[in-house]
Amino acid sequence: MSNKLSIHEWAEEDRPREKLMALGAEALTNAELLAILIGSGSTKESAVDLMKRVLGDCNNNLNTLGKKSIHDLCQYNGIGEAKAITIMAACELGKRRQREKAEERANLSSASDIYEYMHPRMQDLDVEEAWVLLMNQNYKLIRAERISHGGISETAVDVRIIIREAVLNNATILALCHNHPSNSIHPSQDDNRLTQRVKSACELMRIFFLDHVIVADGCYYSYHEHGRI
Repeated sequence: MSNKLSIHEWAEEDRPREKLMALGAEALTNAELLAILIGSGSTKESAVDLMKRVLGDCNNNLNTLGKKSIHDLCQYNGIGEAKAITIMAACELGKRRQREKAEERANLSSASDIYEYMHPRMQDLDVEEAWVLLMNQNYKLIRAERISHGGISETAVDVRIIIREAVLNNATILALCHNHPSNSIHPSQDDNRLTQRVKSACELMRIFFLDHVIVADGCYYSYHEHGRI
């Protein structure tokens, strides 16, 4: 005998699928939307109550939920691997939708624009990645290219690759961007040295080096805004 309750066994007021059909998705809470995805709770609580509990442990923040692992989610009674994977897939789709919206405007003329574009790509990384953003003379993005994974020391990032990509893509403006998994936005000595090497290479090739932006979760550091480029 199954110990799980299907949505159709809930009280009418607790049925998020029916609520969505009647009122639209925007009328549902985050817990109700997630309950639709997992489909059922347990004998102790409904899917809505289960997701309320999970979200409560995430300070009701979907960004925090997106950082949980399958193992983390499976610690909750009523959530197995299949449901955990479904929740993670939904969070990833949310990130991708946010990213595609940013790509529609793709005007990266400021540090805040660069941050808004790159944050969805970097917010859940547990290692450093460096990206080069190649632009035309109107600050419109031509191409975003990952150039390093696992660190951005001078040995990890080849400045020649950055310049080569800029030339091959006819870019006249470029920006460098990397994340700090520690969530500190204070530049390291490696960050400073790399910034100066890229700046010198761009000056030699007559490419405008717009900025080097360090991305953390909820904030950023801009070399340009701090007068260091």
